[in-house]
Amino acid sequence: MSSPFNVPVAEVESSQLIKKSRFITHLLPVTDREHAFSQIEQLRQQYPDARHHCWAFIAGAPDDTQVLGFSDDGEPNGTAGKPILAQLQGSGLGYVLAVVIRYFGGIKLGTGGLVRAYGSSVAQALAIVETHPYIAKTTLSMEFGFDALGEANQLFTRFNVIQQTIDYNESVCVTVELPAQHRQQFMDALTNACRGQVEFQMPLQDKG
Repeated sequence: MSSPFNVPVAEVESSQLIKKSRFITHLLPVTDREHAFSQIEQLRQQYPDARHHCWAFIAGAPDDTQVLGFSDDGEPNGTAGKPILAQLQGSGLGYVLAVVIRYFGGIKLGTGGLVRAYGSSVAQALAIVETHPYIAKTTLSMEFGFDALGEANQLFTRFNVIQQTIDYNESVCVTVELPAQHRQQFMDALTNACRGQVEFQMPLQDKG
C-alpha cells in the first residue's frame, strides 16, 4: 500500500524566457496513463507551431514505477523528459502530468543548459500549484428494496457517495463511487438499514 501523497487540484501554467527561447509549462492532474496521453495531445494541438512538446507524468502513486512516462520530443536524449520527471518525483505528487512547450529562440542552450531550463520550468509550475491529499476511490454496485431508498440516500450523503447509475425495476439497483477507506463501514450501515436485504457487487480492485 502506498504512503499518503498529494495530487494537483487543477491545472496551472507558467512560462519563462531563457536566451530567447520561451518555455511554457502546463502542470495538471491526470487519472491514468490514457488520460495523460490525451492531455499531451491536446497541448500539442494548442501549440502546433512550437518546436518541442516535452513531457513527463506519474499516472498513479509517486512510488509506483510502473506508472511513469517521459519524452524528450526531439531534444537531445536525456535533456528534457528526465529532468521534468525528476522534478515531479522530487515533489512527491501523484497523478500528475507536466508538459513543457519550447519555442526555439535561435540560440542553442547546450546539454546542461537544456537540463536546467526544463527542470527549472517545472519547478516554477510546482511552486504555484495547489494540491490536496489523494483519496483512493472504489466503485460498488448494490441492490435493495424500495422501502430502504430513503435511508440509503441519507447514507450516500454521510459517506460522500457519488451515484453513477441507478435503475428502478422490482428493486433499486445502484452503482456508486466512494472513498475506499469508507467502503466496509458504508456496507455495514446499508446492510443494517436494509435489515440484511441488500446484495453487493464489488470491483476487482480500487482506483489507486
